[in-house]
Amino acid sequence: MSENIGRGALTEAVFYILLSLMTPMHGYGIMQNVSQLSKGRLALGAGTLYGAINTLLEKGWIRSVPGEADSRKKEYIISDLGKNALENELVRLQELLQNGAAIMGGRIS
Repeated sequence: MSENIGRGALTEAVFYILLSLMTPMHGYGIMQNVSQLSKGRLALGAGTLYGAINTLLEKGWIRSVPGEADSRKKEYIISDLGKNALENELVRLQELLQNGAAIMGGRIS
């Protein structure tokens, strides 16, 4: 993943993972939530999800939620840095939509 907070676009998977983690969630819950948010269009495999989670942890965009010692399910939540990245992406997407609508006369089909 080549996302950075200053420039560039988030991948769709990372965008939906960050959105999902506005509420603490474990991996399987993230997979289900991403599928629900995208109306089934985006289905994350375990390898893709956990690779993205590791990258997001390294970037400091998400963090682990302390859990019970005997629990096998690790929960994650978005960090302030991750929220900033998500907000920047929303601004970028709004600009794309505005420019596209202006050139196409407001038509979106």
